[in-house]
Amino acid sequence: QVQLVESGGGLVQAGGSLRLSCAASGRTFSDYAMGWFRQAPGKEREFVARISWNGGSTYYADSVKGRFTISRDKAKNTVYLQMDSLKPEDTAVYYCAARQYYGGTGAQMYDYWGQGTQVTVFS
Repeated sequence: QVQLVESGGGLVQAGGSLRLSCAASGRTFSDYAMGWFRQAPGKEREFVARISWNGGSTYYADSVKGRFTISRDKAKNTVYLQMDSLKPEDTAVYYCAARQYYGGTGAQMYDYWGQGTQVTVFS
């Protein structure tokens, strides 16, 4: 079992930055690939980014490529999502998730989820 807790969301003006954190506890954090997803009101949960267990591989949704950066600190059992050049369409609840194997963009492929953190971008 893995427990995930997100933090770092908030209200930011378009063009600004936020860094989300996801702290993991429970089973060995380094055994899991991690992902970030987001869900806007009235929309399905969508993939944002993922990172392999050792941080060596990353993958991004086209909508955030070049603006968002995913990283992980194994010593702190934490995964991050640095979000730059934010746009109003980035407004959503952001979730981190864990799965045993790296790969995939479908939410159903991830086994463990945090409670989410709200990001609101105003113009």
